[in-house]
Amino acid sequence: MIKLSNIEKIYDSPSGPVKALKNISLEIGRGEIYGIIGLSGAGKSTLIRCINMLERPTSGQVIVDSKDLTAMSEGELREARKDIGMIFQHFNLLSSATVYDNIAFPLRLSGTGEKEIKEKVEPLLNLVGLSDKANQYPSQLSGGQKQRVGIARALASSPKVLLCDEATSALDPQTTKSILELIRDINQKLALTVVVITHEMQVIKDICDKVAVIENGVIAEQGTVMEVFTNPQKPITKEFISVLLSNDLPTAFRGNAISHEPVPGSYLLLRLIFLGESADDPVIAGMIRSCNIECTMLFGNLDQIKSTPFGRMIIGITGEDAEIEKALDYLRNHDLKMEVIGYVKRHASTSD
Repeated sequence: MIKLSNIEKIYDSPSGPVKALKNISLEIGRGEIYGIIGLSGAGKSTLIRCINMLERPTSGQVIVDSKDLTAMSEGELREARKDIGMIFQHFNLLSSATVYDNIAFPLRLSGTGEKEIKEKVEPLLNLVGLSDKANQYPSQLSGGQKQRVGIARALASSPKVLLCDEATSALDPQTTKSILELIRDINQKLALTVVVITHEMQVIKDICDKVAVIENGVIAEQGTVMEVFTNPQKPITKEFISVLLSNDLPTAFRGNAISHEPVPGSYLLLRLIFLGESADDPVIAGMIRSCNIECTMLFGNLDQIKSTPFGRMIIGITGEDAEIEKALDYLRNHDLKMEVIGYVKRHASTSD
């Protein structure tokens, strides 16, 4: 649906050329919700503006729905942009226009008749839950309601792609959740391809199918959200994920040397990840019944990545070497991911 090939964007500055994007290539499938996450200044907003050619790349190719936007004239681009809706962090609504007129604005600009406008706007008001706000003005709306107007306006031209540039950054957590649910609902009902730009990993975790992590104008890592969450490769990705999912050892073990060989009086620490239906399986109980070991749960939580259950746990096991190896084999034979951290003693001041 969307293919970016070798995108570069260079800006001139008093101190010389600045490369905002460096050889970016990625593909976004039809109907996907694709997240692009990065710190401020990483290049993510420049990248999303290259998709609809509000920023023309210095080099590279942008293909949307089999059309090469980089080869189009300005007139051709104006027509092509009707297939690409966009919502923004700060809503950009017309303060002197009603909710209805804000949604109708792009249609009137394109010369659409009032009867057809009404046929488009009223269902959109219903879709975003604002049927009772049609005659109100932006000053009378909450932040979440303003963003719903922005979403409806972006959908007025019946686009195939919806670009979301930090669409929830100005909203409180509860409102953010409702807007993300609305975007997910729209994605499913209208079969829209959605590109989400954000600096919040929670947004990626809640609604995205795939994610690209951008750092200093380069794609550092990309893949399915599940892959990236469960097996991050780059320091920047691990940093983003750590905000939601701490990878630290329990307090009693921090600062102690980790050994790959058994140490008297130590625990073998394991980090376990359970995905999908396995998140509910009594794997640890089965391991304890099958093996002559002692097991201590040191950390555990159950969450979701989009709609998939996702469990994380750190356990410590002690016992004879043969029984510990038997326990590891037991875990390897179940539907989970296991990382052997190593043998670690508790702090001397902490009782067992």
